[in-house]
Amino acid sequence: MNWRMPSETDPQDRVWMAFPPSGYLLGESAEDADEARSTWSRVAHAVLDFEPVTMLVDPKDREIAARYLSGEVEIVYAPLNDAWMRDIGPSFVLDESGTELGGVDWVFNGWGQQNWASWEFDARIGAEVARSAGAQLLPSSLVQEGGGINVDGLGTVLLTETVQRDPFRNPGISRAAVEAELAQKIGSSNAIWLPRGLTRDSQRFGTRGHVDIVASIPSPGVMLVHSQRNNAHPDHAITQALIAGLRDTHDAAGNSWRIVEVPAPAVLKDAEGWVDYSYINHLAVNGAVIACAFDDPADDASRGLLQDAYPGRAIVQLDARPLFARGGGIHCITQQQPSVRRQG
Repeated sequence: MNWRMPSETDPQDRVWMAFPPSGYLLGESAEDADEARSTWSRVAHAVLDFEPVTMLVDPKDREIAARYLSGEVEIVYAPLNDAWMRDIGPSFVLDESGTELGGVDWVFNGWGQQNWASWEFDARIGAEVARSAGAQLLPSSLVQEGGGINVDGLGTVLLTETVQRDPFRNPGISRAAVEAELAQKIGSSNAIWLPRGLTRDSQRFGTRGHVDIVASIPSPGVMLVHSQRNNAHPDHAITQALIAGLRDTHDAAGNSWRIVEVPAPAVLKDAEGWVDYSYINHLAVNGAVIACAFDDPADDASRGLLQDAYPGRAIVQLDARPLFARGGGIHCITQQQPSVRRQG
């Protein structure tokens, strides 16, 4: 059977998330824990205005999750190490007819065996979610995360050398081997390799270069790319080089991209150093885009760019600073399940 990962803008049946379990996401105080749980829940309830949400909850958190989540959120109980559903969950695909749902279960090893990560439970979540969704389970031998790829649904996949070819994920693997596995599992035929990701994401508590804070494809032939305009930030040189390289690439039909540069927020640092705040890390849902805001002068401009990129969809901005402080954004904590074509 031939499988295809559809565009994130295609119709969806639901969005999957995970409620933050005990661990570093909850911080060191009751206020930190409340901030994390409230932020994840706020994203879930924003999505609920447009489509169903299913939340994985660690059984130990049954009672506390009930205090944060409305009864409209469907709950599935499963042990968790973390709550980055984009990375620990499956990548959903459809068959050629669009009538069968598959769930690609990538190997998850804590973003390349990071010494701060635990993954004995999270490594099972891809299969658990696929089964709960009624999807055909499609195991893969490739170590990677959902945040490490972005597709246009027409054959193009965006990748990063420092993720798929990370020696702590897939030691010694070639581009050809990665591309062959992706062709089989998600139907890609046109791989675009970014050399690296953003500065903070390349440091100790990052993913080593996830593409979903760097570039995304909102519609055929259009690419949104993160652009750091302030040359005091190390990402200025990085994003200029990435944009220049992407201008030399093409889609699966051989057409050049229309590159839309999305300026980074004005803020450059937080208490931990250079930020990687990015408006690229948004979630398209039925009729809307759930987007990051940072209480920043650039929020309004990003809203306009997203509105242009997703005409006819509501743009819902949520404060993403508590997410980025913990290592990700709105796209990172969500995973969309595409709609299947109903037969008969």
